Amino acid sequence: MNEQKREFQIFAKPVGAKCNLGCTYCYYLEKKGLYPGGKKFLMTEELLEQYIIQYYAASGSGDVYFSWHGGEPLMAGIDFFRKVLLYQQKHKPAGSSFYNGLQTNGTLLDDAWCKFLADERFFVGLSIDGPEHLHNRHRLTLDGTPTHEKVLKGHNLLVKNGLQPEILCVVSSFNVNHPLDVYNYFKDMGAHYMTFLPLVNRDGNSLSGVSDDSVPPAEFGSFLSTIFDEWVKKDIGTVKVQIFEEAARTAFGQEHTLCIFKKVCGGVPVVEHTGDFYSCDHYVDPDHLLGNIMGNSIAGYLDSDEQKAFGRAKLLTLPDYCRKCEVLQMCNGECPRNRFIKTPEGEPGLNYLCAGYRQFFNHCRPFVDAVAQLWKSRQG
Repeated sequence: MNEQKREFQIFAKPVGAKCNLGCTYCYYLEKKGLYPGGKKFLMTEELLEQYIIQYYAASGSGDVYFSWHGGEPLMAGIDFFRKVLLYQQKHKPAGSSFYNGLQTNGTLLDDAWCKFLADERFFVGLSIDGPEHLHNRHRLTLDGTPTHEKVLKGHNLLVKNGLQPEILCVVSSFNVNHPLDVYNYFKDMGAHYMTFLPLVNRDGNSLSGVSDDSVPPAEFGSFLSTIFDEWVKKDIGTVKVQIFEEAARTAFGQEHTLCIFKKVCGGVPVVEHTGDFYSCDHYVDPDHLLGNIMGNSIAGYLDSDEQKAFGRAKLLTLPDYCRKCEVLQMCNGECPRNRFIKTPEGEPGLNYLCAGYRQFFNHCRPFVDAVAQLWKSRQG
């Protein structure tokens, strides 16, 4: 019997959109409205076990990676994640290994949490937007209290317990003008892994079509280019920046690992705390609800015509302007959720961030091309 190997990464939401923060730019908090009625926002033990069984079945043998997101997943409690580990070990197929990744805002981290995460070898992503004055612009508690101090304390506790988190920084219209302040701050924290996530929130009442805190495309391109130049001078081999890694993959003819730069998408769906299966984290809405894993299966939804069509649409709707672009292989039109402006010729479906990505990818191309030439010479 031939085993089907699928490439996917589900964002599991053990507490749904529930969060202890009220970050002003968050797109997910409103998803609580999909589940009205005051029911408890916590994945049941029965559903959790079924999720893990199905995840293994869909993954096949080998290394299996589980991803826990929110909202704020730490609100599920340590005991919930102890059950996660229990069921992962109980149902682990022979010859497989499992790994857990968790994305947190860091404010609930204490010694007990950090010891647990370190002992169980979790990969931890920590959300922080730069130095205090930049971070506290948007990342606030539900009552508007700044969070930087608590996040930094959580970071230090992770490091104290032997964990080096990946820093996830949302780039907004505010911190985009301080690229080296942001980058050097993370380096001063001892960070070795960084991801810069552009903020794009739609606003139909705005002339630009986006909210005031959304990052301007050209400024985002400059932000990335400035950090790239600093990284090339000082930090190659010691700091990994996700978008730089993705750009470099083209030097070796490798497929992108990040969904937004893949030719087709659909490999990063969401399973909510109820078991509902959605096509993508940015498409958690009734139109993209495929069903519930208690009624079908993860493999069934991944292989469904609906999910495959969702993924192919990214390539099929790519404007001609993009298909002729000199950095197409680096970008592939980025995320479909951001394709809401028109090309210079008036064709719909151009990515709002196009100008920024085009600027950055052209900026780093000489470096990537040099890496490609060096690699090819060594192959010969």
